[in-house]
Amino acid sequence: MNRSLLRLLACAAFVIVATPVWAQSVKPAPVSALVKKVSIPYQRFTLPNGLRVLVHTDRKAPVVAVSMWYHVGSKDEPKGKTGFAHLFEHLMFNGSENAPGDFFEPMEQIGATDMNGTTWFDRTNYFQTVPTGALERTLFLESDRMGHLLGAVTQEKLDNQRGVVQNEKRQGDNDPFGQVEYVVYSALFPEGHPYRHSTIGTMADLNSASLDDVKGWFRAKYGPDNAVLVLAGDIDAKAARPLIEKWFGDIPRGPAVTRVAADVPTLPAPVARTLTDNVPFTRVARYWAVEGVNGKDTTALDVAVGALGGLSASRLDNALVRNEKIAVAVSAGLSAFENVGLLTISADVKPGEDPEKVAKRLDEVTAEFLRDGPTADEVQRVATRSIAGTIGGFESVGGFGGKAVALAEGEVYSANPAKYKADLKALAAVTPAAARAAAQKWMRRPVFALTVKPGPRDESREMRALTGDLARPEGFGPRHYRDPKSDPAPRAAAPAKADRSRFPPVGQLAALSFPKIERATLSNGIPVFFARRDAVPVVRVSVSFDAGFAADAPDSRGLHALTMTLLDEGTTTRNSTQIAEVQERLGASLSTGGSIDRSFVGLYALSPNLAPSLDLLADVVRNPAFAGDEVERLRGQQLTRIASQLTDPNGLGRTVLPALIFGKDHPYAAPGTGTGDAAAVAKMTRADIANFHARWIRPENAQIFVVGETDLATLVPMLESRFGSWKGRTDVAAGVKDFSKPTPPAQAKIFLVDRANSPQSVILGAQLLDAKGRDELIAIKAANDVIGGSFLSRLNTDLRETKGWSYGVGSAIREHEARASFFIQAPVQADKTGDSLKAILSNTRAWLGAEGTTAAEAERTVNGLVRSLPGDFETSDAVMGAVQRIIWFGRPDDFYASLPARYRALTPAQFDAAARAAIDPAKFTFVVVGEASKIKPQLDAVGLPVETVTLPNAR
Repeated sequence: MNRSLLRLLACAAFVIVATPVWAQSVKPAPVSALVKKVSIPYQRFTLPNGLRVLVHTDRKAPVVAVSMWYHVGSKDEPKGKTGFAHLFEHLMFNGSENAPGDFFEPMEQIGATDMNGTTWFDRTNYFQTVPTGALERTLFLESDRMGHLLGAVTQEKLDNQRGVVQNEKRQGDNDPFGQVEYVVYSALFPEGHPYRHSTIGTMADLNSASLDDVKGWFRAKYGPDNAVLVLAGDIDAKAARPLIEKWFGDIPRGPAVTRVAADVPTLPAPVARTLTDNVPFTRVARYWAVEGVNGKDTTALDVAVGALGGLSASRLDNALVRNEKIAVAVSAGLSAFENVGLLTISADVKPGEDPEKVAKRLDEVTAEFLRDGPTADEVQRVATRSIAGTIGGFESVGGFGGKAVALAEGEVYSANPAKYKADLKALAAVTPAAARAAAQKWMRRPVFALTVKPGPRDESREMRALTGDLARPEGFGPRHYRDPKSDPAPRAAAPAKADRSRFPPVGQLAALSFPKIERATLSNGIPVFFARRDAVPVVRVSVSFDAGFAADAPDSRGLHALTMTLLDEGTTTRNSTQIAEVQERLGASLSTGGSIDRSFVGLYALSPNLAPSLDLLADVVRNPAFAGDEVERLRGQQLTRIASQLTDPNGLGRTVLPALIFGKDHPYAAPGTGTGDAAAVAKMTRADIANFHARWIRPENAQIFVVGETDLATLVPMLESRFGSWKGRTDVAAGVKDFSKPTPPAQAKIFLVDRANSPQSVILGAQLLDAKGRDELIAIKAANDVIGGSFLSRLNTDLRETKGWSYGVGSAIREHEARASFFIQAPVQADKTGDSLKAILSNTRAWLGAEGTTAAEAERTVNGLVRSLPGDFETSDAVMGAVQRIIWFGRPDDFYASLPARYRALTPAQFDAAARAAIDPAKFTFVVVGEASKIKPQLDAVGLPVETVTLPNAR
């Protein structure tokens, strides 16, 4: 069948018969050619008050990313005020003088996506992606909190957000390895160095923050001349400039900002330290302070570090994990900040191995690399992988890593919005000799060696002072900072250019344009579903199977995970190292795994390298070797992941809860992590794994989904030549999941999992619904936004924004294909565990009873759901997920295009009817993970039965 005929048939489903011929290997596109594909053209202008503005036009979707970067971070904090930059970031979301409500209220009304704020050492940024018609309202809101904030900041708001930030700190510190960053920064950076303290700060310093501090910080650091505004998306400078001048033009300049000097320190001698923590394995790590983003050696050093331990087939991975099998994981990376960088290499010791032996080998392989490496092939693989990741990230106009971020970061740190392009060109030009020289220069300096071992968490006074639970020792902190209150007052404002007495109206909003789903069928019956997205030269492929970890038998939970993990760790023609190296040369990425209902093998490929990338995909799907040594290596890694989850509070909860609500023999009773049961995984054989593959990973159980820069006429012959001849084994019956197992009666009960030394408790709650994922759930999912599905939900507003007991609380409708459920998650400070659980129940009962959904809540929810749709499907990855849900749940192709009308038809009464018919707090089963001695008396007072659960291997 010729190409022109295929194009005529591309819009309809069809079957083709082709000779099963593997495509010839194609030489990967050179790095220099890939670099040429990366471009973010922009226009810039500067307002008289110093605000720098960058505008990039991208018309692929009717949305605009608004990214505001202030050149101030935690390194600028005055002595005794650690954590203050981040605390102030939180306050910026609590309303301004002309928009006094929560910032998220108008943002949700206009359908903002990718909305957040972050603080790091060198900058604070605020970002959201909004429908084009809502851009002016967004600029009004951003300008109002830049120029008109202080009148809206109250002591009550400060106290509340102080509590939220302190719970964010507790949440991070509560994680395994949560103390490491404090130890590393204090070891590498001397007293008085701006990068010595963590961005989250100390409890004592957060407690000392006052309203005067807030006002001084704002006046000193948040002027327009210390900010960069980037607009990227469905906008151009001609249309943007009048709006920006209107809303930002009358904001006065701030006082001159003195940049903090921060040299790269070198330790006078090697330093070693051992730390005990609630961790499942020993980790040995090495740290150096190095140059920052503008360092002359940074790019070459980054390449060297990638070859040493960042690649999938790196020197350290091949030696310690694949060959010697003494570590379950290794890593190496360079985090470059504005003035300095942090270089890290680490190895997670395989349980039962000698940590000193692993540390010795880590150092030996590093020394060998510094002497001999990297090779030209390693350099090329690092560069290709890095550029491929950059290309994929630039599909988004905003968010955490899209095009707006690249432009803003270049302008803030390097006074060059096109710094990303210079970096990529430098990356393509790195030679093995340059990478080796950079590594030798920086990694032969004295090292900080840290070993973290399992054991009781270090609760000594010294450690508590280091992590910020106690006041810092006298003299801590940068000595050269000046107090922000000593900064001169800003100049008087220019005459106002805009009426701030009301919000600008939302303009015309474009409807969602969801790509057409095209279909084909391979000669062996595998259906193909394709949607074209051509914003970036990338293609995503998912070969999906109706399996998932619900396919595991009750006595073999974890078999699915072990089987899927092994697929890309060796085929009949390639070993695991070769598979990793081929991916890196192509700039491709294979992923294997699954959800509770589905298994998948995914491919991220650069369009020029699609053919050889598909060769690799087909090989790992069809021809896994399940070699004995790889089975044992991956089994060890999975057992380590299970142990890790049993030291993590969320992992513990997700292990316990499913069996309680579904019953231990139900397919959905598997731990929510998917990794299974340690005892079962330990006994699995190669025959078990091969049998699972034969039963479930077979062509008659497969679907292929593709989204990206290609077309169906080109794609189908490529897939046919690789998958069309695939036949399932006739001697093994296809797998069938049995959902006939009855679920137990709902039990309103609390199950307590003891986890010592936990500054926070994690509350998980669930109730089974009388519905399946394929059922009509639009109304109940929309209603869930009112109680816990959005930032402004009742649960989050109460426990985070009002009480300050949590960093965030949420709920969700989980659409498992055979049974849906309602799920709540709430990490809360330990001393408020019982009160938090009472608040969850009282809020939910009130909402389901007399205090049903208000008209304002319904309006906000409907507006947000409708207006966010174009932003929700900006990327090919999001489109892929939507196409899969359409097919799996039997929905019409226009399902997402039809949603606006269906959302707009919802009334508050329909919200309430859907919620009251589905959700019943008397049927909630709770799992609470925390320190039993502190929280059990609180739970006893809730009024529900409390049962303590003991888990094997739980620390």
